[in-house]
Amino acid sequence: MKLILIIAFLFSSQWIFAIYNHDTLINQKNLEDSLINAIISDKAAINAEKVMMLSTFTKNGFKDLFSKLDYNTSMPYSSQVNPNAEKFMRDYLQKHSKNLIQLKSMAGPYFDLIENIFKEYGLPTELKYLAVIESYLDSRVTSWAGAAGPWQFMPETAKMYGLVVKPGQDERRDYFKSTHAAAQFLLKLFKEYHDWLLVIAAYNGGPGRVNNAISKAGSRNFWNLQYYLPEESRNHVKKFIATHYVMESNNNNLFVENDSKINNRLSSDQLTNSLVISITGKYNKNIIVKHFQISTETFDKYNPNFEVMISRDGTYPLRLSQEMMNIFLQDKQVILEESVHWLLYNNQ
Repeated sequence: MKLILIIAFLFSSQWIFAIYNHDTLINQKNLEDSLINAIISDKAAINAEKVMMLSTFTKNGFKDLFSKLDYNTSMPYSSQVNPNAEKFMRDYLQKHSKNLIQLKSMAGPYFDLIENIFKEYGLPTELKYLAVIESYLDSRVTSWAGAAGPWQFMPETAKMYGLVVKPGQDERRDYFKSTHAAAQFLLKLFKEYHDWLLVIAAYNGGPGRVNNAISKAGSRNFWNLQYYLPEESRNHVKKFIATHYVMESNNNNLFVENDSKINNRLSSDQLTNSLVISITGKYNKNIIVKHFQISTETFDKYNPNFEVMISRDGTYPLRLSQEMMNIFLQDKQVILEESVHWLLYNNQ
């Protein structure tokens, strides 16, 4: 009888916790929606307190992009970004990194303007990179479909957000006004999806295509539903991620060089079934190889230039198969201690 009561109690506790957690999420979503409505409607005098509160929620929209919500520029990018994005980033950066790096050198004034406006709406400032993949920050650009300006608004959408589009006057090309319109549009999409990767896909292909992908995949996670999206919308999200890397990283060339070597040496299955973490300390390759009983050739295949980079920078984006990574995380301290002992012994 006692066992039955204990099981019943545990089951009821889990059920109560699930209901509580579900209700909490609903309440948070309702609060986010009400804040978005207030900020969009109060264009003349946006409430700073509401904006600050909303900004804490909108950061969560990058939950499926980075392991932590705030990207850390001092850590290797590949140790923070979702592994699903890595292979595409390599391919895209090999083709476009030079142009993006050149743009980075002159983009400061544009990014400053966009950031200041986005902060007024409680938007993550990283969204400024959407203007890069839309127009390369060029207000003169017009697409084959008729989208124009830095944010590539179609005429109908532009008018919905207060922009004048008529012969002789096209406010889609006005950086200040079009960025305010983009901020409102992005908030509206965020209210629907609460996920910035889905918002970027919808910005490109429209909410209808994203909703259709969600329905077919039975998921609201971009990485689960991406192949139900049109290729252009799917790639739009990945271009955003690659652009974010170039614009935020302080070590562009190393990433492209190092990742291209990995890409050449590992199969697509090996890439997919591997994990990357950033390690810091006097780790020794021979100790790691001995610990996992793998060859140095196999280790080098996953981790080119390990010895040079770990001794020079003190950090390295260590890549291992999923099985080995799980073991490494459990024995990380032991491996480090053995590495330090090996270093001391061999330097005597």
